[in-house]
Formats: sequence, C-alpha cells, structure tokens
Amino acid sequence: MIKQRSLLIRASQLTVTALLVAAAGFVIQIVSGVDVPTVPPGLVILLVAAALVAFAPWRWIPVVGVVVGLFLLVGFFASGAVFSLLEPSQLGVFIGAWVQFLAVIVVVITGIVAVSQNYRARS
Repeated sequence: MIKQRSLLIRASQLTVTALLVAAAGFVIQIVSGVDVPTVPPGLVILLVAAALVAFAPWRWIPVVGVVVGLFLLVGFFASGAVFSLLEPSQLGVFIGAWVQFLAVIVVVITGIVAVSQNYRARS
C-alpha cells in the first residue's frame, strides 16, 4: 500500500513539475522577445493547472494537466508557434519553445498515468 501510494504521488508530482517546466519555457520565450499580452493567458493557465494538480485533493484532478497539455499542444500548432521549433536564429525563443513543447508532452503522459493510477488504487 505504501509503495503504491508513493507511485501515485510521484506521477502527480511529475505532472506538476512538467507543468512548471512548461511555464518556464513560456517565460524564456517572453524574455527573449515573443509578444504576449500583459497577462499571458498561456502562462496563467499553466500555473493554475500546476497549483490545482499539486493541491486539490480529488483523485481525478490530474485530468486538468492532461486537458491543459492537449489544449496547449493544439494551440501550439494552430497558432503557428510550431515554427519556433524550427528556427534557431532567435536562440531564446527556440530554446523556450522546445522546453515548453517537450514539457507539455510530458504533462499529457504523466497526467494520464496519474489519473489511471489514482482510479486503480481507489477501486
């Protein structure tokens, strides 16, 4: 039981960590000159999702990370930001985009694992 509980905690912790790393990638892009609104919605969404997954007591809450991750992946392609992954001339934007992109993929994977483990552990 203790080992199983530590796996549950670890999957959720990895989801929170990946959300925060994605937020860091977003900040790198902002510092590097990407134009964003005064209050960047993508950054706010990542930070709120990280707080919810970290502190909300419900077993389904890692779904928030999965939904946010999928939303950001779709937005990444729909907005054309994917071209930042292919253009290293602006190094900060390039690095930030890769950090964010890879972290969001990890968010989706670890969020799915966390939700799956939470439901199996309580069934």
